[in-house]
Amino acid sequence: MRICKSMCLVAALTFLISGCGAAKTSTKPANTYTPTLDVSATVNGDTATLQFTTDLKISKEHYDQQRVEGEGHVHVSLDKGEKIVVTEKQKVLDHLSKGPHEVKVSLHNNDHTPYDVSKTVTFEVK
Repeated sequence: MRICKSMCLVAALTFLISGCGAAKTSTKPANTYTPTLDVSATVNGDTATLQFTTDLKISKEHYDQQRVEGEGHVHVSLDKGEKIVVTEKQKVLDHLSKGPHEVKVSLHNNDHTPYDVSKTVTFEVK
């Protein structure tokens, strides 16, 4: 009987200890907010005007500061070139060469971490 009680006690303690394992944590803070994004391009001569439609608050005053959910800025990359930071809902690209162009637009937090929301638009300068 004493052996049975001892085995039950050991089993119970083992069960309790196994439930106290380390919790998994993520090193990347999770965004609970995912903004919407739509991009249009209007071409006039050698100039293209990009219009961003988003529910993200584009924040010029908090650019390059601490993350605030639902707030941030836009990154634009023309023809796979360097990113251009935009803190308004419109960007004018001028002096473009004739021919097709591709623009990738992505949304970012104030601290430059991505929202993982992007769109690519193509247009042609004639």
